[in-house]
Amino acid sequence: MKTRDILAIAIVAALIGGGLYLWLAPEGMRTAPEVSLGTLDGDTVSIHGLRGQPILLTFWATTCVSCIREMPHLVELYERYNARGLEVIGVAMSYDRPDHVMEVARARALPYTIALDTEDKAARAFGNIRLTPTSFLISPDGRIVYQKLGDIDWAAVERNLERWL
Repeated sequence: MKTRDILAIAIVAALIGGGLYLWLAPEGMRTAPEVSLGTLDGDTVSIHGLRGQPILLTFWATTCVSCIREMPHLVELYERYNARGLEVIGVAMSYDRPDHVMEVARARALPYTIALDTEDKAARAFGNIRLTPTSFLISPDGRIVYQKLGDIDWAAVERNLERWL
């Protein structure tokens, strides 16, 4: 066999192996970063501390029209699944003033956790998030199974939640 043939076979084998790994791998490939954030309530929320339950984490901004538009859906999802174990965390971007974040959360009567990413720790840990809304569905075992910039596919999120809860 020629070197070119051997190289072609190796590439095809690697592609097939990678495809099989993705197909057969447990839900999600990437483990969610271990971050802790202060909340509007003065508490601390930790991704690691929530292991064992699903998390819908969404980065948002007070000036983001799409973020504000998705809030009623997040409230509905929280109210439907929180008693069964779902945690919803809205992570306010570092450029949002905490008093503005607090006002939006109060005006919208947000029942889920609102965290302040004042130092961009979470945004950096989740891949240098700059655009909002950016959402992550994290499985109970801590893997990111769904990631979306923009409008969430609510049916896909609920299918996962129904399997887990």
